[in-house]
Amino acid sequence: MFVVNVEGAIHRDGKWLLILRSEKEEHAGGTLSLVGGKCEIEGVSSDILERTLKREILEEVGSEVTGLEYVNSSSFVTESGINVIDIVFLCHHKTGEPYAKSTEEVDDVIWMTTSEILAHTELPVYLKENIKLADKML
Repeated sequence: MFVVNVEGAIHRDGKWLLILRSEKEEHAGGTLSLVGGKCEIEGVSSDILERTLKREILEEVGSEVTGLEYVNSSSFVTESGINVIDIVFLCHHKTGEPYAKSTEEVDDVIWMTTSEILAHTELPVYLKENIKLADKML
């Protein structure tokens, strides 16, 4: 069984929105990442990935996004052994200045250019790859 996670590569004015994940987070606490979260069980529904991502972005950073386009999917196993399918969407910032709204999940928000992300020595390879793919779609 997998947990399904969605992430938004949010682009505005030549920069990408990254969050500093809270140290309280079970997975990857204290690291930079895209904004997103897990899909909840809804039974029969449509557009669950897109609706989940929009909800998570609003809850975590107080912003609305538009124009969701599929970028990439991958799988990984968390430190505690949970199997995750991760789906990334390119998003365009619509409204609401992003901030660390959900302090349980987000310590800070940071805007970075593609070149800053790719040159950052402490960012994971998968994050850099997702940004490269999203950047090509712009």
